[in-house]
Amino acid sequence: MTEDQTASTDARCRFCDTPLHFTFVDLGMSPLCQTVIRPEQRNDMEPFYPLHCYVCDECYLVQLDEYVAPADIFTEYAYFSGFSDSWLKHASDYVDMISERFGLDESSSVVELASNDGYLLQYFVKKGIPALGIEPAANVAKAAEEKGVPTLVEFFGAELAQRLRDEGKSANLILGNNVLAQVPDINSFVEGIKILLAPGGVVTIEFPHLLQLMDQNQFDTIYHEHFSYFSFHTTEKIFAAHGMKLFDVEELRSHGGSLRIYGRHADDESKPVTERAIALRNRELEAGLGELEAYRKFREQVEATKRDLLEFLIEKKREGKSIIGYGAPGKGNTLLNYCGIRQDFLDYTVDRNPYKQNTGLPGTHIPVHPPEKIAETKPDFILILPWNLKDEIAKQLSYTAEWGAKLVVPIPRVKVL
Repeated sequence: MTEDQTASTDARCRFCDTPLHFTFVDLGMSPLCQTVIRPEQRNDMEPFYPLHCYVCDECYLVQLDEYVAPADIFTEYAYFSGFSDSWLKHASDYVDMISERFGLDESSSVVELASNDGYLLQYFVKKGIPALGIEPAANVAKAAEEKGVPTLVEFFGAELAQRLRDEGKSANLILGNNVLAQVPDINSFVEGIKILLAPGGVVTIEFPHLLQLMDQNQFDTIYHEHFSYFSFHTTEKIFAAHGMKLFDVEELRSHGGSLRIYGRHADDESKPVTERAIALRNRELEAGLGELEAYRKFREQVEATKRDLLEFLIEKKREGKSIIGYGAPGKGNTLLNYCGIRQDFLDYTVDRNPYKQNTGLPGTHIPVHPPEKIAETKPDFILILPWNLKDEIAKQLSYTAEWGAKLVVPIPRVKVL
């Protein structure tokens, strides 16, 4: 550990309560990345919060302090899952797989935590499998209800789980995709899963894999809406502390490299631990995720990536080239604010989500237009901000080859496709 990576803070680990001293990466000050700036808000003061990420030297949970209350982030949310074709296919494939593997039918009960706009549960509903969504953001929950997905507009935790149990409800399958990171009270959340999960039931949770975040330099996936960043072996510790056992894991390509963990009650011997779960735990430990030294190196590669991206943009602007963005994802806002990229580099960005169109990005105020704007302006370079969807987006933008436009990704290193 180097002296400049220790920090004076009153923060404590949200899992094991150990004081946090060791800096994983400090991305400076940044606004909430899943907000939008509407035309009437352009001259309003915009709050910025520290984006200082720590690693616990006891359990190795990588985490932000809770700078912003979840209610301020998730009561109205700008992310709608249903606008990504590849994500919808991912959801549909999951429903087919999990229904077959665990024999789910009309007598089963499925609960999704942070069910967003019903993008996934709609496929259970189509199969006639009873499903309930729990989603704190009223605007996206409304979209789910319109798809025929019953949705509770609440934050999930032990208290809500106990209330549902008292009403006679339980779940044979509990699932959560990209929600674990967004929970500040991780112990209440996992305890709630334990309470709501029926005997013999299964929980699956998907989240970006910390090992991939570090290996692939995915620092732009760090933002205020994501309170924690998980390795498999740290997640095992968290679930074990609440009487649950992780018995299987899949490595997925989604979000730049994610895990899908499978959990059960600790006393459920019917689901033995798989070889791939054991192998992944060992691989993480071999990569050094059980020692602080591996975490120290991350900051250095983040700073190098910032310099490389800015050098590329400066060079192209000096050549008189026009550059725009594609997408308005949370990760893009972390990247743009950390690197200081505004309209002096990107003329505008585009997004398929009508909720984000004709707004500005938080912090940078770069305008967001519908995708049709690209054909009107014919830019020379298009910076793909949701780089995890680059293959899908490259197909959508194939027509830009007509005027010789080049597509660029910023992560893990700036690269012209």
